[in-house]
Amino acid sequence: MYTTRRRILKQLGAGMLAASTSASALASSESWPPAPATIPLWPEGVPGARAGLEPERYVDGRISRVAAPDLTVYPPAVDRANGSAVIICPGGGYERLAIQREGEQYARWLSNLGVTAFVLKYRMREFGHPAPLQDVLRAVRLVRSQAAHYKLHQDRIGVMGSSAGGHLAASAGTLFDHPLGRTGHALDAVSARPDFLVLMYPVIALDGPAAHMGSRNALLGAAPSAADVELMSVARQVTARTPPTLLIHTQADAAVPVENSILFYQALTRAKVPAEMYLFEHGEHGMGMRTGLGTATAWPRRAEEWLQGRGLLDRAK
Repeated sequence: MYTTRRRILKQLGAGMLAASTSASALASSESWPPAPATIPLWPEGVPGARAGLEPERYVDGRISRVAAPDLTVYPPAVDRANGSAVIICPGGGYERLAIQREGEQYARWLSNLGVTAFVLKYRMREFGHPAPLQDVLRAVRLVRSQAAHYKLHQDRIGVMGSSAGGHLAASAGTLFDHPLGRTGHALDAVSARPDFLVLMYPVIALDGPAAHMGSRNALLGAAPSAADVELMSVARQVTARTPPTLLIHTQADAAVPVENSILFYQALTRAKVPAEMYLFEHGEHGMGMRTGLGTATAWPRRAEEWLQGRGLLDRAK
């Protein structure tokens, strides 16, 4: 059994290396800078794969109908690598992914900080719960299992998410050991616990006055069980093992109330988990890295300071 597990992990590593090498070789001959490499999340087959789904769709920087989850790799900027990694979960209400604004844009910002970024394309409404949770936890396990290949510290792998992607990131930080996140594959033995979280205007509550019902319905269906609502109202799942967290939200957010971040921060505080929260006055939901939003425009600087303060931007030895 041990030999089989080693062989499977070796095959996964070879597949990731081949995907990275082939994409880089193609890019270097046709364009500059190189196009990011894309890694399939489930090379052995997507769990719960369904036939007859509509093809994946990309419109105006958003992806929908995801059936084949993957990770797109953005290496750190030249001479800046520090050994930290962030898996980025774009938002979109579990209906679509704002892959450009809340994926690629964040990845290039993190790359300039010396961080290796992985943009996660995860399953959504077409599969429902627990498919997104399985995808984000597999992403953490996959990146951690290949830390040596990407020159990463195994204890500096974080998850960042926006809106519903923030809900998914918070799920990873609270449900990393949950049986629903395992599929029976050898990689299940690798820790799926993120080492830190960055949550941008996250969906946290799936019931009560702060709930984002669109995300709830897309993830759990129109008539979810009370147990599913309780489990996925992730502030209630915070424990002392939830990783250090940075929360960023605005008072002007009319789609996902600022109370979502406050609920998660309060839960982190009760559990004595290190946390910081920036609540800005201006900035609509999905603001990404837009300018002209008053002090909210400076959130990337505040996030950089937080990462630096936790030693996550220190250069790899």
